[in-house]
Amino acid sequence: MNAGIIGLGRCIPNRVVTNADLEKMMDTSDEWIRTRTGIEERRIASDEHNSSHLAFEAAKNAIANAGISADQIGLILVATVTPDRPFPSIACMIQDQLGAHNAAAMDLSAACAGFMYGLVTAKQFIESNTYDYVLVVGVEKLSKITNWEDRNTAVLFGDGACAAVMGKVSENRGILSFELGADGSGGKHLFQNDAGHIEMNGREVFKFAVRQMGESALNVIEKAGYNKEDVDFLIPHQANIRIMESARQRLGLPEEKMSTAIKKYGNTSSASIGNALIEELEAGKIHDGDLLVLVGFGGGLTWGAVAMRWGK
Repeated sequence: MNAGIIGLGRCIPNRVVTNADLEKMMDTSDEWIRTRTGIEERRIASDEHNSSHLAFEAAKNAIANAGISADQIGLILVATVTPDRPFPSIACMIQDQLGAHNAAAMDLSAACAGFMYGLVTAKQFIESNTYDYVLVVGVEKLSKITNWEDRNTAVLFGDGACAAVMGKVSENRGILSFELGADGSGGKHLFQNDAGHIEMNGREVFKFAVRQMGESALNVIEKAGYNKEDVDFLIPHQANIRIMESARQRLGLPEEKMSTAIKKYGNTSSASIGNALIEELEAGKIHDGDLLVLVGFGGGLTWGAVAMRWGK
C-alpha cells in the first residue's frame, strides 16, 4: 500500500497586512507588488505567537481531520527555518502539547522545500511498516527574520502553518513518485545574514526556480508513469506568480488548474504548499482520484516534488 495524506490542518494568523499597508511603511506600491509577485496581502503572527504555537494548532487540526488520536502517531517531522529557538525542536514541543507520547520527533531544515522533504521522509517510514502514522508540519514565522526596510524581500513573506497526517492509503492513491534535490553552491543566493534577516539575490533565485520547478514537475509525472496531460491540478510553492506561471505553462495546464493562494498569503516558505493544498480543497477544486503535482524550491538551494493521487 502507498503512503498518502489522510488528514490536513492549518493555522493562519488573524492579522492581515495588505500591499496598501506596506505602502505606508516603505517605498513601494500595490501595483509594483502585484505585477511582480502576484501578492495582494499576507498574514503576520502576533508577537506572543511563535512558530510552535502555529505548528501546534495546525497539527491538532490535522489529527482531528484524520480521525485518529495523537498517541497513534509514530513520528513527528516539523519543517521550519524559524524555530522558536535552536533547541528543543518544535517537533518535541508539540509532541508534548499534543500528548503524542509514542512519537519520535525532530525538525528538518530545507527552507521552502521543507514540507516536500517531510512528506517524502514520512513515506519511507510508512511504507517500510516502521510507523502507521507520521505527522508532517510546515511552519514559519518569517516576519521575525524579515528586514522590513528592504522592499525587495519585505513584500514577499508571510506567517503560517500547515500539517498533514500521513498513513497508508488504498492502491493507486497517495504519493506515486517523488524527487528531492539540492545545490549547495547556490546557497549564497538565498540565506539568513549575520543580522538575522533574509537576504536574496532575486535574479539568480528566479532563474533557478523557473528551471527547476518545471523540470521537477515533469520528472515526477514521468516517474509515476503518466503524461503531463493526465495532471488534474498543480500545487506549486507560492513564491512568485511569474515562477508559478512558468511551471504551469511547462505542464500545459489552464490557469484554473493551478493554485494561486499566494494572493492571500504571500510566501510562507515550508507552510506554503500545504496551505495552498488546503485552500484548493476547501474551494472544491480538488476531487477524489485527481492526479496532483506538488512542487517547491527553497534556500539551500533545495527542491522537491511529488506526484500524488488524491484520496484514501
